[in-house]
Amino acid sequence: MIKEMIVVEGKDDTAAIKRAVEADTIETGGSAIGQAVLKRIALAQQRRGVIIFTDPDHAGERIRKIVAAKVPGCKHAFITQEQAAYKGDIGVENATPETIRQALQNLRTEYDGAVSQLAMEDLIAAGLIVHPDAAARRLAVGNALGIGYCNGKQFYKRCAMFQISREEFEAALEHLN
Repeated sequence: MIKEMIVVEGKDDTAAIKRAVEADTIETGGSAIGQAVLKRIALAQQRRGVIIFTDPDHAGERIRKIVAAKVPGCKHAFITQEQAAYKGDIGVENATPETIRQALQNLRTEYDGAVSQLAMEDLIAAGLIVHPDAAARRLAVGNALGIGYCNGKQFYKRCAMFQISREEFEAALEHLN
């Protein structure tokens, strides 16, 4: 049994989580997260801890950002779009039980107010921003680091928030090349 409550988008995600592990979930009901749901998530964070496990798409990232802003200190589970894809649909509900278990073993924990071990110049030099293929490169490096895909500014913030070390960053870049 996983101690923390897992925040997911909907019932199909809950079913996929329960096929993979024994855990309790809180469903946001989509990207229009109500105050009652946020209060439940905050209570869960105080009592048991929270893992945010949303779809690797725009709506999932929006939910992740909203929950993380309102409920500090959450843990994050990420899967790639390839791991979440089935017949053109992208979602946690499409991930295999093994993929879900792996994501839950490789959690990232927020550290608010963290000082980044990387500089914006490191991202530029790595071609993750201000580069013709920056988005594809960020996707690959974000997947290698286990922090998911996001725009350049958010990528930099996640590297700080999840305390990505220079060594981890360089290893992920080697994976890219």
